[in-house]
Amino acid sequence: MKPTPEHNQRIARMTFASVYPHYIAKVICGYRIEEIEDPLTKQVRYLDKLVEELAKGRKIEKILRTS
Repeated sequence: MKPTPEHNQRIARMTFASVYPHYIAKVICGYRIEEIEDPLTKQVRYLDKLVEELAKGRKIEKILRTS
């Protein structure tokens, strides 16, 4: 995935209220984290993965691998 600078700026300006409907639609789902070059987009994908695991009922300590 190679986002344009305009894409990166648009993501950086988003508020949570505007992101939530997109999250529900899974606009970032399906991309491998390793394939995402932009750090901000990569963090959004990490958040997506975290929310998915929490929704499955896994404990945050297990997801983040903390003791």
